[in-house]
Amino acid sequence: MYFCSPFLKPRRMNIIIAGDGEVGVHLAQSLTELDHNITVVDPHSELLKRLESETDLLTITGDSTSPQVLKDANVADCDLFLSVLHEESINLVTCILAKKLKAKKTVARITNAELLSPKHREMFRDLGVDEMVCPERIAAKEITNLLNNTVTTEFFDFSGGLLTMYVIRLDAGSPVSGHNVKELTQLHPDLQVRVVALLRNGNTIIPHSDTVFQGGDLAYIIGRANQMEAINRVVGKQTVSIRNTMIAGGGRIGRYAAMTLQDKMRITLIEEDRRRAEELSALLDDTLIIHGDATDIELLKEEGLQNADAFIGVTDSSETNVLTCLHAKRLGVKRTIALVENTGFIDISQDIGIDTIINKKLITASYIARFIVKGDAVSSKWLSGTNAEVFELMVGKWSPATRKPIGELDIPQGATIGGIIRGRETLLPSRELQLKQDDKVVIFTLPKAMAQMAKLFD
Repeated sequence: MYFCSPFLKPRRMNIIIAGDGEVGVHLAQSLTELDHNITVVDPHSELLKRLESETDLLTITGDSTSPQVLKDANVADCDLFLSVLHEESINLVTCILAKKLKAKKTVARITNAELLSPKHREMFRDLGVDEMVCPERIAAKEITNLLNNTVTTEFFDFSGGLLTMYVIRLDAGSPVSGHNVKELTQLHPDLQVRVVALLRNGNTIIPHSDTVFQGGDLAYIIGRANQMEAINRVVGKQTVSIRNTMIAGGGRIGRYAAMTLQDKMRITLIEEDRRRAEELSALLDDTLIIHGDATDIELLKEEGLQNADAFIGVTDSSETNVLTCLHAKRLGVKRTIALVENTGFIDISQDIGIDTIINKKLITASYIARFIVKGDAVSSKWLSGTNAEVFELMVGKWSPATRKPIGELDIPQGATIGGIIRGRETLLPSRELQLKQDDKVVIFTLPKAMAQMAKLFD
C-alpha cells in the first residue's frame, strides 16, 4: 500500500446535482462510488424517495431556481454544482444563481450547441456558468467518428488522437478466439495495443496474460491511432466503406450529424414533423429530407434503405430507433446506430445485433466525471453496456505513481493502465516503466476502483 500524507490526499468534494428526472438520478447513482458528498435537488419527491432508499445521498425536493432551495442545499459550501435538467434556460439560470451564492464551479447541460462558441462561452462564464455540456452535439460527433471507423462499436480519442480506444465485438470465428492475451502478443509482436477489458455475458473482465478470448466478447482495446488496420487484421474484421446513410429523426442529434456528414456522403433524413422537415430542408442543402414516419418500413424501402451502408435511429422514441435499426440489419445495412434513452435497454439492444448504442445520460456523465474524479482529468468516457469508465489523468508532481515502476504500484482490482502519453510520445505500460510528472495516463476502471486510482495519480 502506498503512503499518502494528509497533504496529498484528495479532499472530498461537496457536489450538488440539480435535475428533473432520470439524468440527475443516473448521474448521482454513477458517482456514489467516488467518496464525495453528493446532494440531489429535484422537484420529484417520489423519485428522490427511491434514490434515498438505494443510496446514502442527501436529497432535497424543490425548484433549483429558488435561492432558498439552493441555500438549503448548502450551495455556499459547494465545490461543484451540476445542473442537468431538460430545460436549457433553467440550467443556465440555476448555475448563475449558484455561482452568485458562492458555488465554486458550475456546469450546465444545454441543448443549443451555438452557445458553445467562444463568444458565448465567455459571456456565460462572466455570468457564472463555468462549463456547458451539449449531449446532442457530443452524440453527433460520436456518430461521425463511428462512421469513419466502422469496425468499432465505440471510439474515443485521447490527447487529440495520440491514443485511441477501440471497442470491437469478436465474431465466433475470430482468429483470436481460443487464444489468450499473452499468445496475442507473441503471435503479433508488432501490434502496439493493450486489451484493457472484455465484456462477456454482461460481466466486465479485466484481462490477465492467461485470459482467453471468446467469440461474442466485446474487447476494449487502447492503441496508437495508426493501429486500426492492424487490429482489424488480427481480429478478422473488415472495414466497411460508408457512402449512403439514412437518418431517422431530425432532432438536434440528427441535424448535427447530417450537417457534419453531408459533405462526405449521401444523406437521407426521415422526419415525421412537417414543420421540422421544412426547416431542415432549408438548412441542409446537401441532405435529402423526407417527411414521413420512420416506423413505416415500406416508406424506408421506397427511399432506398436496402441500399444504405449505414442507418442511424435518433428519433425521440427509443423503441422506434431499436426497431428501425433491426429492420435495417435484416435488409443488409452494414452499420446501425441507435439512440436509446433507457439505460436498461442498452445490453439488450447490443445483444440483438445493433452495432452501437448512444445514450445521452452516459454522454452527460462522461463529460462531468472529469471534474469529479480528479481536478486534473483531461478527458473521460462512461462506456455503454458496462459501468466502467475510461479516464485520461495527468500525473501530479507529488503523485505516488511516480515513486515506483508500474509493476510495483498498488493498482486496485478492477482497474488497469491502458497507455501513457509523454509529451508527443505514446507508451504502452510495462512492469518496468516508471511514470513521470505531467505524464497523461489512460486508465480503465470499474466504479469500485475509481477513487483509489484517482488518489494514485494525484
